[in-house]
Amino acid sequence: MPAVTSSSRPFGAVLTAMVTPMTADGAVDLEATVSLARHLVANGHDGLVLNGTTGEAPTTHAPEKAEIVAAVVEAVGDRAFVVAGAGSNDTAHAVRMAEQAAEAGAHGLLVVSPYYSRPSQPGVVAHVTAVADATDLPVMLYDVPGRAGVRMAPATIDALAAHDRVIAMKDATGDVFAASGGAQRTGLAWYCGDDGLLLPFLAHGGAGIVGVASHVVGNQFAALVRAWDAGDHAEALRLFRSVTPAIEAINGAGFQAVFAKAALEVLGLLPGRTVRLPYVPAPDEAVDDIRAGLRAAGLLDAALA
Repeated sequence: MPAVTSSSRPFGAVLTAMVTPMTADGAVDLEATVSLARHLVANGHDGLVLNGTTGEAPTTHAPEKAEIVAAVVEAVGDRAFVVAGAGSNDTAHAVRMAEQAAEAGAHGLLVVSPYYSRPSQPGVVAHVTAVADATDLPVMLYDVPGRAGVRMAPATIDALAAHDRVIAMKDATGDVFAASGGAQRTGLAWYCGDDGLLLPFLAHGGAGIVGVASHVVGNQFAALVRAWDAGDHAEALRLFRSVTPAIEAINGAGFQAVFAKAALEVLGLLPGRTVRLPYVPAPDEAVDDIRAGLRAAGLLDAALA
């Protein structure tokens, strides 16, 4: 595991919620997974999040998740933080996921509020606490009400931040003002969970990003963070604006896992865009739009050069 250089960025600054590459018949492609992980770490990333929503965690199985973590840790674990998703609406299942991720060598856990069930706030606290108690790994909370159906209340976040192993938050609420207050109040490292809000989050004390478009703009996001840290906010804005076509192309329709795989295929970084039901692969017309967005961001020609 790479050394933690800053308590304000315990998992690094630029992380991607990585897709899970699959063969044409829908099997997890570990060779392509390792290749993609190495590419990302060579291009701006100091962390990777595996087995999250973008990794199609609801439709991959326990042995597959463990194999993914073990393979990526072996390939890049000395250079990047490897965070494994331990999210479920079944607390016992989430605990097993955490234990298996730890056994596979993960450096940290991403723990989302239980989805679909819409538990009470005390239920959210009890669920996350059970998962955090299951291993010795540091925990990044994940607040994503658009998918989970429940938002973590400030009092809930405060209670969870008191846990010794809860050290960070991935925030996909879109509420930058609340994020600023939450980070100041709790001392958690607060990571942006929406590609399009990276700059506002940094302006409000954010630690970095757990992104999706970062699959293809990792170098630009890393340069943006460096510029921001150096006080060159004009350069940070220029870098952000340069990749907005790619951010829009991958995120605009709301099917990030599907469109991220399509973008990676267009760039020659994945052999195909296979996903598991209920996702279906991006149709050709959507791929044309993605290709146009990548070209407008200056990514396509550079990748093919």
